Amino acid sequence: MTYTISDLEQLSGIQSHTIRIWEQRYNALTPMRSEGNTRLYDDKQLVKLLNIVSLNQSGLKISKICKLSDAEVKTLLVKEYHQISSDQQVEYYITQLIKFGIAFEEKSFCSLLDEALSTYGLSATYKSIMYPLLTRLGLMWLKEDICPAHEHFLTNIIKQKIFSAINEIPIGENAEQTWLLFLPEDEDHDIGLLYANYFLRSANQKVIFLGSKVPLSSLEKVFATNHIDHILFFMVKSRHNKMAQQYIYQLSEICQNAKIHLAGNGNVIEKLENISHINWIKSLNDFENSIPTRIKT
Repeated sequence: MTYTISDLEQLSGIQSHTIRIWEQRYNALTPMRSEGNTRLYDDKQLVKLLNIVSLNQSGLKISKICKLSDAEVKTLLVKEYHQISSDQQVEYYITQLIKFGIAFEEKSFCSLLDEALSTYGLSATYKSIMYPLLTRLGLMWLKEDICPAHEHFLTNIIKQKIFSAINEIPIGENAEQTWLLFLPEDEDHDIGLLYANYFLRSANQKVIFLGSKVPLSSLEKVFATNHIDHILFFMVKSRHNKMAQQYIYQLSEICQNAKIHLAGNGNVIEKLENISHINWIKSLNDFENSIPTRIKT
């Protein structure tokens, strides 16, 4: 694949201006040029930049890093990782996971992610590493600057890790509150919903998890046979305001006796009317703080 310098900025967290300076002063990267003289980079150049960023986070000077061979860079990455601070380690995890994901290196990706999970636990890893990683990649997926294969590869591994953590939590038999989790029938990116499932179960809440692409008719059947205290769903995709508003009206009619929690695309949600009865979750902290009975695991 080829990437623009703005793509590199999105993936590495380094401003385009800085990348250009690194190229000019230190020959950090050797971009190709399009017919219109636009800088273009391949996977090898992206990986090189991500490695440079990781080593720079450990305190090494760019001038020194750019003189190293690929083998020397790899050796230093292993060595320097164990000497950097926890904040620097978070950025290291993000850049290296992107690198392994772009290259489809499943063993390395899983090994590094497992190390993060072992060090920080799922909640902290999701907030500090998984979520920022997915945010960086998310804009590129929307622009179709990264192929769907990369998206499926990365998200499926992350979902496996969350499912594994959920499986370790005993089902709460004496839970006081029941949550229904789902995505509308035109939504399929369910990692945020999966994390909410994990968090609620950790808080000893009962969860009915329906997953993605759930029709309203299915929700009606669930409410007909179950007592539901809360529902949580995401609106992530851009959609016409009238369609979003109609969905909210229909959903509110079905879920009259439950508290509705909504997260997702702020550009869509902020245009909705008559939603004072809905808890708009604007951040992970908003969500976690709304669950006062959490049991730490």
